[in-house]
Amino acid sequence: MAAAATMAAAARELVLRAGTSDMDEEEGPLEGGPGLQEPLQLGELDITSNEFILDEVDVHIQANLEDELVKEALKTGVDLRHYSKQVELELQQIEQKSIRDYIQESENIASLHNQITACDAVLERMEQMLGAFQSDLSSISSEIRTLQEQSGAMNIRLRNRQAVRGKLGELVDGLVVPSALVTAILEAPVTEPRFLEQLQELDAKAAAVREQEARGTAACADVRGVLDRLRVKAVTKIREFILQKIYSFRKPMTNYQIPQTALLKYRSFFYQFLLGNERATAKEIRDEYVETLSKIYLSYYRSYLGRLMKVQVRPRRERHSWPSLRSRNTIFTLGTRGSVISPTELEAPILVPHTAQRGEQRYPFEALFRSQHYALLDNSCREYLFICEFFVVSGPAAHDLFHAVMGRTLNMTLKHLESYLADCYDAIAVFLCIHIVLRFRNIAAKRDVPALDRYWEQVLALLWPRFELILEMNVQSVRSTDPQRLGGLDTRPHYITRRYAEFSSALVSINQTIPNERTMQLLGQLQVRVENFVLRVAAEFSSRKEQLIFLINNYDMMLGVLMERAADDSKEVESFQQLLNARTQEFIEELLSPPFGGLVAFVKEAEALIERGQAERLRGEEARVTQLIRGFGSSWKSSVESLSQDVMRSFTNFRNGTSIIQGALTQLIQLYHRFHRVLSQPQLRALPARAELINIHHLMVELKKHKPNF
Repeated sequence: MAAAATMAAAARELVLRAGTSDMDEEEGPLEGGPGLQEPLQLGELDITSNEFILDEVDVHIQANLEDELVKEALKTGVDLRHYSKQVELELQQIEQKSIRDYIQESENIASLHNQITACDAVLERMEQMLGAFQSDLSSISSEIRTLQEQSGAMNIRLRNRQAVRGKLGELVDGLVVPSALVTAILEAPVTEPRFLEQLQELDAKAAAVREQEARGTAACADVRGVLDRLRVKAVTKIREFILQKIYSFRKPMTNYQIPQTALLKYRSFFYQFLLGNERATAKEIRDEYVETLSKIYLSYYRSYLGRLMKVQVRPRRERHSWPSLRSRNTIFTLGTRGSVISPTELEAPILVPHTAQRGEQRYPFEALFRSQHYALLDNSCREYLFICEFFVVSGPAAHDLFHAVMGRTLNMTLKHLESYLADCYDAIAVFLCIHIVLRFRNIAAKRDVPALDRYWEQVLALLWPRFELILEMNVQSVRSTDPQRLGGLDTRPHYITRRYAEFSSALVSINQTIPNERTMQLLGQLQVRVENFVLRVAAEFSSRKEQLIFLINNYDMMLGVLMERAADDSKEVESFQQLLNARTQEFIEELLSPPFGGLVAFVKEAEALIERGQAERLRGEEARVTQLIRGFGSSWKSSVESLSQDVMRSFTNFRNGTSIIQGALTQLIQLYHRFHRVLSQPQLRALPARAELINIHHLMVELKKHKPNF
């Protein structure tokens, strides 16, 4: 049964494949009703056809036999005839079902036919419209070609007219005087930007008119008169502005005693120049300004410098030789000279030479330098600002114009300074001048006037080397000084050390305002040479006591002078303080040695024995201790009195002498206290002479009576 079913299924599949192939090849609608059937079209399978070819049938049979379903049917033994009828019956059923489906869709097919007919009509009308549109396009293309030809001709005419209009516009713009230009020239102040803009426009129009006049343009005659009148008005306003500026900027210079003739010329040269040169260019005005002003400044400062030098204090020509100077009023003393860099005097009115001459007043060089350069600073600032405002320049252009005006004056001032410094040995004056320049440079920077920066650098380039050279010469002078050639010596402060102290304190106090490391190095070298000089001089004394007195007096004097001007924590003050303390301590020991030397020696020896654990050796010192106790008790008052008198005679500074006496008495009390502690040892505690010891508190009370009151 299973084999039969399989065979039937294979046959049915084969028939369906053949039927489907035949149905796909059929075309055209079916006709007739449901009961009408046309003969089944089997195509290539129709064996009744006259065109049937056995060879092809064999091929089909062979191909079908190769089919898996056919092979399976043959294997199972299905009856193909019976199965073929069954398949044919099924095909007829399918055909009838298909016919019924076509009949059901007949209305839709009819509707589709009507739609196709309507589309054909629409397409026909579209064809007619497109034909008419094509004929219209042919006529439009001919019109477009005509318009293109007309447009090309119009473009040519337009370009020609634009070219003519551009030329005419340039000519008219160059000749027409706008109302804004007239209003600005007649009414606007000279300082307003619009006046300057319209003035430039006026110059441009005047140049354009001159160019067109050269070409023979008749229209120039209509505007020539207007431009000339506007130019005259502009020149007049500029003249008035210049005169106002001259008076406003130059009037303060009358305080500096500029000669009246030069001042009048200074204020009126512009007027004279412009009056006869109405057509002067900006370059001609600038050149005339530079030429005139440079002569005026040079003449004024040459005259002012010459008069200033006549009221200068002429220091003695000792150069750098320290030992030959005996007067304290020398170039090594600062005194009140340092006030020249104080804020009040730095910008004080400048010196009036003829007034000083009438009063027979004299001034140090730094005061004359300050007056000269303050006038130069003030006038240069005013000149630079005037140049920037009037000539409308800034930056390098302003610098160049300023140096064109002031260059000769600045060079003359530098040459005068260089000549003076070549024979100057006043280090304090040179150092003060350096600090004056540093402060004036800051003032110029605050006024926003950089034009003098190069000049300040040139001045410092002259001052610094000379100052360093003078200091080095002083160092060499002290180093080469022979103490044996200085004449008689005593223990009082030497005049060379006093001179050094005043000189060093002056430079240190000035340098503290604007510190300079190079200055401190040179002063350090000078200090070393002076310390060595003091030691060499001290070695000339025969006794150590005199040497110490000399050293203490000189160290104390130098320290006192330095502390008046320098800060307490300066290197010089600290160095001399250490030297003074060391020599003072040594002198106190030297001072206590004659009256109390035995006591000092015993206390040191006893303390050493106790420290080493050899206190038993003190038992053999009873006689020595007894002698020391009785000797101290009988002579300490007279010894202290003699000591005090000796100290007060030896030291010129009473305060220093008092300090030494106090130090000596303090050390004496400490010594006697140590002596008490030694005697309290078991080895000396039973010594009968201990009863003669002076009570330490009683000794302190008695010693206070010998304290000098100064």
